[in-house]
Parts: sequence; C-alpha cells; structure tokens
Amino acid sequence: MSILAWTWIIVGLSFALYIGIAIWAKAKTTGDFYVAAKQVHPVLNGMATGADWMSAASFISMAGMIAFLGRDGAMYLMGWTGGYVLLAMLLAPYLRKYGKYTVPMFVGERYYSQSARVVAVMCAIFVSFTYVAGQMRGVGVVFSRFLEVDINVGVMFGMAIVFFYAVLGGMKGITYTQVAQYCVLIIAYLIPAIFISIMLTGNPVPQLGYGSSLSENGMALLGTDGGYLLDKLNGLHQELGLAAYTGRGGQSMIDVFMITFALMVGTAGLPHIIIRFFTTPTIKGARSSAGWALLFIAILYTTAPAVAAFAKLNLIRTVQNKTYAEAPSWFKNWEKTGLLAWKDKNNDGKIQFAKGEAFKGKIAFAKDEAGKVMTGKFGERVVSTPVVDSANELYIDRDIMVLANPEIAKLPAWVIALVAAGGLAAALSTAAGLLLVIASAVSHDLIKNVMAPNTTEKAELMYARIAAGGAVLVAGYFGIHPPGFVAQVVAFAFGLAASSFFPVIIMGIFWKRATKEGAMLGMISGILFTAAYIIYFKFVNPSANVAQNWLWGISPEGIGTIGMVINFVVMYGVSKFTKEPPQHVQDMVGSLRFPRDVK
Repeated sequence: MSILAWTWIIVGLSFALYIGIAIWAKAKTTGDFYVAAKQVHPVLNGMATGADWMSAASFISMAGMIAFLGRDGAMYLMGWTGGYVLLAMLLAPYLRKYGKYTVPMFVGERYYSQSARVVAVMCAIFVSFTYVAGQMRGVGVVFSRFLEVDINVGVMFGMAIVFFYAVLGGMKGITYTQVAQYCVLIIAYLIPAIFISIMLTGNPVPQLGYGSSLSENGMALLGTDGGYLLDKLNGLHQELGLAAYTGRGGQSMIDVFMITFALMVGTAGLPHIIIRFFTTPTIKGARSSAGWALLFIAILYTTAPAVAAFAKLNLIRTVQNKTYAEAPSWFKNWEKTGLLAWKDKNNDGKIQFAKGEAFKGKIAFAKDEAGKVMTGKFGERVVSTPVVDSANELYIDRDIMVLANPEIAKLPAWVIALVAAGGLAAALSTAAGLLLVIASAVSHDLIKNVMAPNTTEKAELMYARIAAGGAVLVAGYFGIHPPGFVAQVVAFAFGLAASSFFPVIIMGIFWKRATKEGAMLGMISGILFTAAYIIYFKFVNPSANVAQNWLWGISPEGIGTIGMVINFVVMYGVSKFTKEPPQHVQDMVGSLRFPRDVK
C-alpha cells in the first residue's frame, strides 16, 4: 500500500482509540474534569506526564534543531530534561502538599489576593496559548505532508479530535488518552531509529549506534570507507563549509547558557505539567509518578541525538550534488508542502547544500514546471527570495527532519505512516493539556473564585467546557498562522513561564516574607519585558533579529532568563517595602516543608 493509505489507516485507528477512551472516561464532576478525581496510578500518570511533556517540540522539532545546530542543539536536551527534574523534585511535591492544583489557585491563596490570582490567570492563558501555537504547527506539518490535505483542513481535523476528548473527558479523559498517546509516540520514534541504526552501524540500540563505527552495509549506503559515524558527519560538514557537527556552532556561549536556563526554569513554571501531579492519590504517588515520567521521557530524549545525526547524514548523502532529475521522491514530496525548496543559483543543475541561508523569509516556496511560485499546503503568505551571496541552494524546514527521516532512509511505508501518527500524538497530547489549563483558569480561577463565587458545580463544568471550546478555536488560528519553528515557539512559551511563574512559585514556597504586591508587580514586569522583547524581534522588526542587535547577545529564545531575574528583583524589592503577609500565611509556608503526606 501507499504511504497515504497506510497513514489514513494508522492515524484513523489511533484517533478512534483516543475517542473511545474519551467516551469511556467522560468527566461527570469538576474533580474528574480538573484532576481526574486524584485516582490515577503513578505509573499511568508517569506515562501521561511523559506524553504531556513530550510535545511536538520534542517529537518533531528537537532532533531537527540538533541536526542543524550540532552540539549547540544540546541546549534543548539539557534545558528541558534539567527543568523537569527541577520541577519534579523541588517544586511539585510542595505544590501537591499545598493542595492547589493550578498555579493561579496557588498564587491567589499564597499571596492572599484575588488580584494576584487574576494576574496569574492572565499569565497562564498567555503562556498556554503561546505553547499551543507550537503544537498546532506540528499538527500542520504532519497533515500537510502525509495526509495530503490543506493545512486549514488538517488543523481543523486535529483540533476537532482534541476538542472531543478534552471537552468531554476533561483531565480524566485526557490522562488516559495521553497514556495511549505515549505508547503511540514512543513506538513511532523508536522503530525508525532502530532500523536506521542497524542499517548504518549494525547496532540495534540507537543510543549506542550514534557513537559506533559504520558497518559494511553503512559504508555501502554512504559510499565511504569505515570509521565512526560522527567522524563521517564531521567530515561531510567540513566539505560543505559548515562548522563541525560535534564542535562549537555559531551561537555565543552566553546565548546557549541563557536559552538552556530559560528552558530549565520555564519548565518549573509550566501550568499544564504542574497540574499532572494532582491526579495521584497522595504526595508519595506524585513523587513516584515523577520518577516514572522521567524514565519514560528519557527513552525519547536519549534517542533524539541519534535520530538527528542519522537524519543529517542521510540527508546530505541523498541530495548533495544530485541533479533535480536525480533527486529522490521524498525530496519532491516535501517540496510540494513549501517546507523544502531548491533554487539553482549557479545554473549547474545540481543541488548544492552549503553554509548560509538559501532564501530570505520564513518559508521558501517551491515552483511549478512553469516557474510559478506555489502557495504550498502549509498556508504561509510570505514568498521568499534567494539569497544571492550565499552558496547554499537548499532550504529545509527543520521541523521536517524527524518526519522525513524514514522516507530518506527508504523504510517501509507503514513505518513512515507510524511516524506521522506519533507526531500527531505528541502534538495533540500536549495541546489537550494546555487547553485544560486555559479552561480551568477561566472557569475555576476567574469565574468561580472571582466573578461569580456562587456558581454551582454543574455550571462551572459547563463554563470549563465552553472555555476549552473557545481555546480550541484560538489554537486552530495559531496552527494556521504559526510564528516560527515548533521548538522556537515552544522556547518562547518556556521563556514566558520562566519570567512569570518560576519566581512567584519559588518565593511563595521558600520565603515567608514574599508579599502580594511583590508577586503581582514581579509577574507583570517579568512577562511584559520578555513578551515585548520577543514580539519586537520576531514580529515588529524581524530584520533586526540578529546577534549584534540583541541585548548582551541574548536571543528571543533565551531572554526569559533576564525576565526571570527582573521578576525576582522586583518581587524581592517590593516585598521588602510592603506590609508582610498575614501570620497564617507565613505559618502555612513554614508547614509546607514538613514531611507529612496528604490526600
């Protein structure tokens, strides 16, 4: 069967599974909707957390970023995994003990202020919508290529599925759906990695194959002699004028550090991950589920560098110095989506992949046989133009590397279709968690606790579902008009979380003197600075988005670290000059660190 037929079958079966689980796990109470009645087994919660955590950025984009950034791409690995450990071991148990399952709930009661709660609600919605934009771009990438439908139709179809199980099942439905989605995405990620590792090195373990020598079959495929796989990749980079794959890249060390740190502390402030620790019966269960989640996450994260290296090696091997007529079928298939394009700048008829940008603009559209620029199925509006002073003729959207990898390696059609289903599972699982955060922020934190305290449980559940439905529509818009690569967009969300929530949670748990005025002004100043910086360089004046124009050489992806520092400084200074919190709040903060389990 064709790739399209296999994709419809596998994706259709996976979607049917998700819908079936949602019907089975329909939420009947607000407890079911918000925290799955706190009855999820730690192992299952670990799987669900892994799926919630490993979004489209992890599945689709992370390996692509590593493939193009080389060693510098490890900042995504270190930032996200380090941040999860920080959250799971340092913050989540205390929040779980406090018993408030959303960040705005914690902020409102810890800082004894409804105004502080409202500020936290606005920040949670802003962060969640930024994050969900990355997930919807991932959905768009998969649909535009593998199901061969228009991006608008693809995003709407994907969001309809999320709407069904998020609105119907709430956290209960989402949790059990995410368990299934974890199984789908991890199998989809590992199978092609194992196949390609065997093909190139003879080692079935990708993490080991990544550092192994080429096998006889690998040497024949690459047309080269023996040696370590990474040495061959470094050699190809040198021939193309690129920095060594395993060496330092073009980013400054300060920017790499800032991005890593922003991803790390941003993780600790992500509302949709924090809420997962309230679905287990006890604090002990929350700690246990954190350990299981770390194991499930590590399976994919330790495989990603191998996938990146395999994809980059196979990409160069299959296209470099080939004429367009000789280009493999995968090249022309992806060209139709507008996510890959070639321009013969030197008129030699050969595809030249080299250092530098091939085109100006976000997406370089392919051209039809008449030379007319194609609109592409991804729906971008910008028509890019070739960069004349660059020898590079090939534009490759980094988000296609994982999805195109099995095609490039000529794996069976069912494997390619499985990867498509895995990409959708990763994107939709996180999107569902984010939509629940938005729904709970609006219905519980804003309506129930601020605007209409007398709201009944039935009405609150209705408001939560309406809010989730509205969030679906906004998320769909971001899927059609994405602001960047998946990993970049997600990095922005982490920066916003770092600059708004991390300081207020840390100070709220470990410093009795933190006041409501300090919390509010800290959150506002941190997120406004970070958002303004990102918006200016990414939307207002994108032509200025180069290192020499950045503050201290810090990119928009890393500016959340500075926003976090601003938040801490403002919060500390204002708290010192305002009236200290009530005694019962200080006593509560002091009691959080006693080793007492609660349900």
